[in-house]
Amino acid sequence: MDPNKRPETMERITTPELAQAFIDEQIAQIKEQVGDKKVLLALSGGVDSSVVAAMLIKAIGNQLVCVHVNHGLLRKGEPEQVIKVFKEEMGANLIYVDAVDRFLDKLAGVSDPEQKRKIIGAEFIDVFADEAKKLEGIDFLGQGTIYPDILESDGVKAHHNVGGLPEDLQFELVEPVKLLYKDEVRVVGKQLGLPDNMVYRQPFPGPGLGVRCVGAITRDRLEAVREADAIVREEIGKMDPAPWQYFVAIPDMKSTGIKDGKRYMGWAAVIRAINTVDAVTAQSVEIPWPMLCKMRDRIIAEVDGINRVLWDISDKPTSTIEWE
Repeated sequence: MDPNKRPETMERITTPELAQAFIDEQIAQIKEQVGDKKVLLALSGGVDSSVVAAMLIKAIGNQLVCVHVNHGLLRKGEPEQVIKVFKEEMGANLIYVDAVDRFLDKLAGVSDPEQKRKIIGAEFIDVFADEAKKLEGIDFLGQGTIYPDILESDGVKAHHNVGGLPEDLQFELVEPVKLLYKDEVRVVGKQLGLPDNMVYRQPFPGPGLGVRCVGAITRDRLEAVREADAIVREEIGKMDPAPWQYFVAIPDMKSTGIKDGKRYMGWAAVIRAINTVDAVTAQSVEIPWPMLCKMRDRIIAEVDGINRVLWDISDKPTSTIEWE
């Protein structure tokens, strides 16, 4: 039987009981596969890598070494949450890497979206490889591969970078959720005790806020994206049901505004909220006017450099979900 093919008889994981049975089964398999060796995991804070980390901690404890790379393109509070949940609450063997300057220096002046993506991806591989080379006795690489990754990308989950590691860092893979769909991963994560805002985390692009700070990234505009995005996530998250995805993009352009009775040039924050089933097509979500006004007022009052708030009501197609 192909280990990368989901058995037709495999029951969908929809309940805590089924999730616990799956967890127990995977913990036994992990212990058998790993033995007394060590596993290295790139822990982004996304649901897939977080569920794998929580499961590996239960299975092998401090034999797991987690590396969390802060590249400066994460949303507000995400690095702190990873440290709190995994290091402080779960006692994980966690290495935190502050690589903000390293990434942002490489990205300075680069406006082409694909070039930005390549720089971010390549630099992540380099940072992760640098950390891996400092460690001894690592035989396995944990990955948050899920079943759609196998179906869509021939088994290589690009943003976890196993395909890009140097040849001297080719580890045996540990992929405990590789036969699960995303909704099943969330049920398992909930059963493992991960917080809801991690389990039900919105889809977030691999380059992070780098594709929402449209054009050449500057530190001040990137910080404005992060702060405005936090406000929008807080307010739109109160909708019931909440949209599938919602965020802020800030294009690299300025317009005239008025502050303290004087004209000045500021950025425009663009609010985007969409619903989708498969991300192939997407529909703009109607946001209540009072909520839009509240977000407008908060963003302009609380975020330096922004003097306009816009609402993107475009569907996909022709617009993509992200701005870059």
